[in-house]
Amino acid sequence: RSWTFDQKPAGPELLAQPDFVLLHRVPLIKGKSARESLEEQGLWNEYKGKFPFNPTRFDDQSLYVSNEQMTNDADLAYFGVISIGTPPQSFTVIFDTGSSNLWIPSVYCSSAACANHKRFNPSLSSTFKNAGKSLSIRYGTGSMTGFEGFDTVVVGGIPVKNQIFGLSQSEAPFMAHMKADGILGLAYPRLAASQATPVFDNMMTQHLVNQDMFSVYLTRNSAVGSMVTFGGVDTNHYSGQIAWIPLSSQMYWQITVDSVTVNGQIVACNGGCQAIVDTGTSNIVGPQADISSMARAVGAHSANGDNVVNCNNINNMPSMVFHIHGQAFTLPASTYVRQSTYYGCRTGLQSSSSDLWILGDIFIRQYYSIFSRAQNMVGLALAR
Repeated sequence: RSWTFDQKPAGPELLAQPDFVLLHRVPLIKGKSARESLEEQGLWNEYKGKFPFNPTRFDDQSLYVSNEQMTNDADLAYFGVISIGTPPQSFTVIFDTGSSNLWIPSVYCSSAACANHKRFNPSLSSTFKNAGKSLSIRYGTGSMTGFEGFDTVVVGGIPVKNQIFGLSQSEAPFMAHMKADGILGLAYPRLAASQATPVFDNMMTQHLVNQDMFSVYLTRNSAVGSMVTFGGVDTNHYSGQIAWIPLSSQMYWQITVDSVTVNGQIVACNGGCQAIVDTGTSNIVGPQADISSMARAVGAHSANGDNVVNCNNINNMPSMVFHIHGQAFTLPASTYVRQSTYYGCRTGLQSSSSDLWILGDIFIRQYYSIFSRAQNMVGLALAR
């Protein structure tokens, strides 16, 4: 099945969608994160020592040409199912707005990480074509290497023909702890390794979506209900107005944040900073001095590499407010504090060596996020 629509809206203000608009929804399961599984097994501290979290998305601009940057984020918990090939072979993937390539494990991979995930067998697909190119994706603590091929990829019922994707032949050890088989990148083509065309770009050029946008809804606690919607917005998932924010750069979904305040005082991003809205990162990530300042302002202290708080204090802790494009986006303590069965309560604040901030799943759970390629904007609205 494929659909062609000729009329595109002239701007974000025309997003009131008639009833007949086809939205293509991919349900996401909120599963156990690698961290939760490792904590249960008593292996978290050992793992953390071996694979320290490193938001490597932007350590080295020169690597963008040949290497996609992917984070070894142990807290990622949202996965959706896609299929590749004819007949279809199914895989769970992270829908990642912070990268641009699609890749999955292949039967040619013998790494431990491939042994406990589904592997694509190209010889079983009548529509597979080898692209004759190798692919290398670098992580903070290792890499994935493989080769590229073309095949039909079905996402949310949409058959994307001749989609280029990576087939892994070796994977970094930490991938064995990840629940998803692979990654589906939703950022801009400029970020893609080996100039691969991203899935959503092919959806647009093959006229498979009504509007050149997709949107993401992440549940707070429920295992089911999270959703990526291709081709528009789902009004069931937000309330109030959508705030449209122009991108400051078209590689990541990058925007300008004016400041971050706690109790009316600027505690971070003084004078403005750059941030990416990133479904492939679980927390709020920023420069060390700023993250320390925010942690202090909400009453957290550093312990064992986390910003820790007393679980009994959550109801009395202040909100963090991100001021973006003249509007205030508030994160109450209940949204930015995570409770672990084994390690008490910690904030979802992480520091990095980069000046670029990441607004990850903690932010997206609170604000339904719309990614408009037609307008090169991010839309944010209070999630229901």
